[in-house]
Amino acid sequence: MNPTGGASQVPTLDDVARRAGVSKSTASRALSRPDIVAPATRARVHDAAVALGFEPSRVARALAHGRTGLIALVVPDLENSFFTPIVNGAQARAAQAGVQLTVAVHEADDHDALSRLARQVDGFLITAPRGTDDDLRAVARLAPTVLIDREVSGLPSVSADVARAFGEVIGHLAGAGHRHIAYLGGPYGSWQSLRRQEAVREAAAGRTELTVLGPVPATFTAGVESAGPVLSTGATAVVPYATSVALGLLAALQRRGVRVPDDMLISAERSVLDALGMNGVPAIDVDGEELGRVAAGQLVDRIQGGGRSGGPDAVTRLGVAVRLPEG
Repeated sequence: MNPTGGASQVPTLDDVARRAGVSKSTASRALSRPDIVAPATRARVHDAAVALGFEPSRVARALAHGRTGLIALVVPDLENSFFTPIVNGAQARAAQAGVQLTVAVHEADDHDALSRLARQVDGFLITAPRGTDDDLRAVARLAPTVLIDREVSGLPSVSADVARAFGEVIGHLAGAGHRHIAYLGGPYGSWQSLRRQEAVREAAAGRTELTVLGPVPATFTAGVESAGPVLSTGATAVVPYATSVALGLLAALQRRGVRVPDDMLISAERSVLDALGMNGVPAIDVDGEELGRVAAGQLVDRIQGGGRSGGPDAVTRLGVAVRLPEG
């Protein structure tokens, strides 16, 4: 209660300064830039703030450093479920750093929209499977930027080493006796899909026949529509680009009377296969939340350090778990 009997007032910076016996500007510096304030003064201001229950505004702290306290995670669409755990991981890491995350839907070549957005945020997390390298370099000139699941020379990035995982699965299937395997590729121009295609071709070379189908969107519908082309290959195993595609393909094949995985094996992520009771099928697990956490952490570090670009040492590849059944 205050002296007049009214409701308790939220303490202000003025209150802290008066209690510590310093000016408001000194109190502000002691809380936002303690390294430039004398230790004794810093201690008095700190003690006063604690005693009063004063909490500096996140916005005020950010503005004091010339920042908004806001970062943007840019995705090309909201249909691909792959982005959901990335958002969750990035948001959790941003919150730990006292930063707010916003999600924006833009393609990497939408320079006007990204230019406007750059004036409202401190940096970008960009997921751009289809954008050109030049588009992404242009984005990185607008604000500190970290790419997610995409690599461009000279820009910091965090990606999952899924190509290696796909190669492992193809090698396992060939070793298990599958003489014809189909790879169902991802969206047109997708950087990750091209890398995966190279990896599966290399793994299959000299060991098994490989048919590459696609490109197809990373959607359930695309999987359903791929059933006919997949069956026409005569393959006994299929490695789809994304789990959403695998689920659509599975549903369509079963509707046609194809027994999965007895007649045709389809790889997917572990949680889906386990839920379907297909424990003997190769599984690939990409930790999307870890992608988001690591990328957001790197972006926060770059913003606080004032960095905008990076060299080859800024490329981070996270391991991908692969389950290969025995026998």
